[in-house]
Amino acid sequence: MMNLKLNDLHPYPFAKMAELLADSPPADNYPAIKLGIGEPKHEPPAFVLKVIQDNLDKLANYPTTNGLFELRQSIAHWLERRFMLPHVNPNTQVLPVMGTREAIFSSVQALVNTDNQETQPPIVVMPNPFYQIYEGAALLAGAQPYFVACTKENNFKGDYRSVPDDIWQRTQVVFVCSPNNPTGSVMSLDDWEALIRLSDKFDFVIASDECYSELYFETPPMGLLQACAKLGRNDFKNSLVFHSLSKRSNLPGLRSGFVAGDAQLLAGYLKYRTYQGCAMPVPHQLASIAAWQDEKHVAANRQLYAQKFALWQQELGDLLDLKMPDAGFYLWVRVPERFVDAEGQPDDEAFVKALYSQVNIHALAGRYLSRDADGSNPGRGYIRIALVASLEENQEAINRIKTLLA
Repeated sequence: MMNLKLNDLHPYPFAKMAELLADSPPADNYPAIKLGIGEPKHEPPAFVLKVIQDNLDKLANYPTTNGLFELRQSIAHWLERRFMLPHVNPNTQVLPVMGTREAIFSSVQALVNTDNQETQPPIVVMPNPFYQIYEGAALLAGAQPYFVACTKENNFKGDYRSVPDDIWQRTQVVFVCSPNNPTGSVMSLDDWEALIRLSDKFDFVIASDECYSELYFETPPMGLLQACAKLGRNDFKNSLVFHSLSKRSNLPGLRSGFVAGDAQLLAGYLKYRTYQGCAMPVPHQLASIAAWQDEKHVAANRQLYAQKFALWQQELGDLLDLKMPDAGFYLWVRVPERFVDAEGQPDDEAFVKALYSQVNIHALAGRYLSRDADGSNPGRGYIRIALVASLEENQEAINRIKTLLA
């Protein structure tokens, strides 16, 4: 018999999109432009690929679960440089992982404790809209998701201060995504401090998904560990951060990331991973060292995204309600007034279908990244556009949207 908790999982957003568009053929007079999936399309660094090629013979070796010391050390040094941390212990405060997707999921399985919950399940708090792995991880760990709405009124960050005490008392993990997927909002020091104080009071783990932290315009976003250090909490108590080379270095297929923070939590998580059997191949580890030690390719990557954001703002800023994100590579776009549902509300599904059927542009309906909570769905009426395609394809997409809206 299968795990019955699998029945609680929602179809993934892209499965919902496929179902939505199944009866709508794409505009056959245009080649497809795919802006729906957040898969980086910029060229990966050639020097990183060369490291893999030069070390293929090391596929003959089993990798260790906690990775090479040299990789942990390079990650620790990167964290110290990037987030101005006084010291990160590579042996106890860093753990390489096979991409943050699997680490976000598996960490919840290791962190959530259902043994002491006699009547009500523990809670995992998460932003809404959100990265779907947060919810799936919570459900399969036997926890209940609690959604914090990210709306225009709270600058799309979510108001964690508004969560009632009775929810906090059952909370074991809080997910934060900063820079946020899909809204691009960034947590401030005040935001972090408020959440850290709540963690101290109610003893929950803060799990900060920071995979988009290097895709900024001018000011590097503050991370959770950086906020901890500013508050004198160099042990990073109850704090974990997740970082990846997928977006930073255009290496989504490398499946390379890390978790860092509270040494006590990481010790238990390492034990879990030893049984899970998910260790990064040695050639990938060596390539990751090269990637974490270089910033030139990251700066060039940021510049490419900045050009595309500027292009969209310049060309479509008067036709679409475009909110420039604080960081990341997504536009969180309010649906134009002409696309409404039967109740006269902005209809993200209708807009997505029009983009697909009339000008062959793939985007993602915001409601598929969100859940109905407290009587509303904060993603409804928005679409997510990932500026991952080339500058030329983005210009073509803009031209087509102008035609559609005209």
